Amino acid sequence: MSDIGLRQLDELWARGCDFLGSQYAILGGAMSWISERHLVSAISNGGGFGILACGSMSPELLDAEIKATQALTSKPFGVNLITMHPNLDQLIDVCGANKVGHVVLAGGLPSAQSIRTAKDFGAKVVCFAPALIIAKKLIRSGADALIIEGAEAGGHIGPVATSVLAQEILPEMASQLPVFVAGGIGRGEAIVSYLDMGAAGVQLGTRFVCAEECVAHPKFKQAFLRASARDAQPTVQIDPAFPVIPVRALVNKGTQRFAQFQGEVIARWRNGEVEQKAAQLEIEHFWAGALRRAVVDGDVENGSVMAGQSVGLVTKEQSTSDIIQELVAQAVVGLDARSPRKIA
Repeated sequence: MSDIGLRQLDELWARGCDFLGSQYAILGGAMSWISERHLVSAISNGGGFGILACGSMSPELLDAEIKATQALTSKPFGVNLITMHPNLDQLIDVCGANKVGHVVLAGGLPSAQSIRTAKDFGAKVVCFAPALIIAKKLIRSGADALIIEGAEAGGHIGPVATSVLAQEILPEMASQLPVFVAGGIGRGEAIVSYLDMGAAGVQLGTRFVCAEECVAHPKFKQAFLRASARDAQPTVQIDPAFPVIPVRALVNKGTQRFAQFQGEVIARWRNGEVEQKAAQLEIEHFWAGALRRAVVDGDVENGSVMAGQSVGLVTKEQSTSDIIQELVAQAVVGLDARSPRKIA
């Protein structure tokens, strides 16, 4: 890596690094069952910024996981909390008791009170903004930074591509607070492109699944290594009367069965065998525990193998540090390529 390119990169994401307290403004996306103590600490120790995925953890479990992560790294890391969690207030209190420096509120629009409670104990609060109007509302509510995540990402997704969200939100918001871009990012050159547009940094999830420190089942990792971008598809909704929140995952027997299952349940509703509310619940419960089955148990045929479209860029298992250094090197090469060329 050239010193000039590295200095340019340092300047481009200086704001993000200052906000996070990390060497590089690369956040590790919070992935349930995956972003636990080992991967989170490895990302932070490698110069990035790990984010612990609370998911459905109880306050007691989250307390233990934060303490275990702190035992593995002295570097800053954040905690991702789902706003719909029934014990959200207690989870925020757990973060405060453990002096967590950054709280990420995800999975819905957080209340101003939740943001204020986290800020009151000194945490910086990061929120997801799927549209410009929501970004403005979150700023009014006190958010310290935003993440904009496009439809290319793995897991639960919105309908808008990362590139479009970046064009919509960065010109308006980047001057007001740090904005991190996520969704479909797998190489350093892409990181530079968003930094150029005003982003303070980026967030990657899929790229870290095949890190050596990641505890995901070997079969889960193998599914990533075999997959191409087109294999990561959103779940299908077959009837607008029964809405399905789209989840991007690798197509397998489970995803194929889900479409068939919806048809069976809807047919029973049309025949008067089940009420609409009960039918909707059946559809929603189809995937219950499916991510754990895939990540922990290795059932990659019937479980939910959540993956972003950047899965095609995951070609080998590497240490977390090597992944981060590879991204940085690619970014520097991209910046070096801009240097004026001598004309003979």
